[in-house]
Amino acid sequence: MDTPDATRLVSDRTTIAAPPERVFAIVADPRQHVRIDGSGSVRGILTGPPRLSRGATFGVSMKLFGVPYQIHNRVVEFEQDRRIAWRHFGAHRWRYELEPTADGSTVVTETFDYSRYHPLAAAGLRLAGFPARNRAGITATLARLKQAAEADEAAS
Repeated sequence: MDTPDATRLVSDRTTIAAPPERVFAIVADPRQHVRIDGSGSVRGILTGPPRLSRGATFGVSMKLFGVPYQIHNRVVEFEQDRRIAWRHFGAHRWRYELEPTADGSTVVTETFDYSRYHPLAAAGLRLAGFPARNRAGITATLARLKQAAEADEAAS
């Protein structure tokens, strides 16, 4: 994995009282993305496998600024129970990194990585307010992921 430009990373993290495999099962299942999306833009999964892997593709029904659209993603990073990232036609990636803790919990970091954008495209993204919007969405998504994984863990 090449080293991203840290000035173009937006991330947040949380600790979830569930093991990495429980958390990863949610993140690696595209049908669960509606359940955990905190941005309000994910509407549903159109196509894709029930479990993501490196190279897998999945289509998503989205809505931004009230306008519906569809996007197709490809998994570009994958390490079972530790890391997954996908991208679409844009150069940015959405990444989840999971770190097990000694007490059986998981520290999850979600990152919006737009370090591969051309500098002019990155500037346009910033002018449109996306890094700040993405930060808010990431924080809300992590809260929803925490709630979902802890509920699934309690139910097992």
